[in-house]
Amino acid sequence: MLARDLISIDIPPLTVNDDGEKALKWMDEFKVSHLPVIDKTSYVGIISDMEIIDLVAPTEHLSKVRKTLGKPFVFEHQHAYEALKLYDLLKITLIPVLDERERFMGVITQQKLLAYFSEMTDAKDPGSLIVLELHEKDYSLSQIAQIAESNGARILSLFLTPHRDSTELDVTIKINLQDASAVLQTLERYGYRIRESYTQGNAKKDLKDRYDSLIHYLNI
Repeated sequence: MLARDLISIDIPPLTVNDDGEKALKWMDEFKVSHLPVIDKTSYVGIISDMEIIDLVAPTEHLSKVRKTLGKPFVFEHQHAYEALKLYDLLKITLIPVLDERERFMGVITQQKLLAYFSEMTDAKDPGSLIVLELHEKDYSLSQIAQIAESNGARILSLFLTPHRDSTELDVTIKINLQDASAVLQTLERYGYRIRESYTQGNAKKDLKDRYDSLIHYLNI
């Protein structure tokens, strides 16, 4: 999925001729803490609610602070992972998207990102999540897949989360079976350490845990 495919049409940019009052009103309306600022089609940067509060007067135009604004963005042709890494690095509430000429195209919201990675990891589909803890040298996708398939399961998604300052990693597996007991027993028989397992009954917690794990992995 490319950045241009995740652009939200619901949040418009501010212009350098808008003032702080309008910016705060829009932030409240769209439930964000940042908004992009443009000059015609040129991207100027993003402004936060705290930067607006620090203005001498909220009625002053944003052109006053244009030289001090940060300019985070992703290009439209970059993958959604780039937007996710930028969001995690800067802790901003939206990511501006530019075309190859660095003209403003729109923004990617947290909700869009979360929805995409939820779909990508099959978080909404029935099944179970299994988290294995093992040494990097012991990781074998083919063996894990063979164990799952030998018990009638199909792997829907799998990703790795390396431990910091360690040769160990977590392997998070989503399978299509809600009863994962046979798979778990076989994994243990093969010597795998099972750190956690979840069923579809914990769907909301599963989604948040998987999203947080993915954020940590991309930030390693």
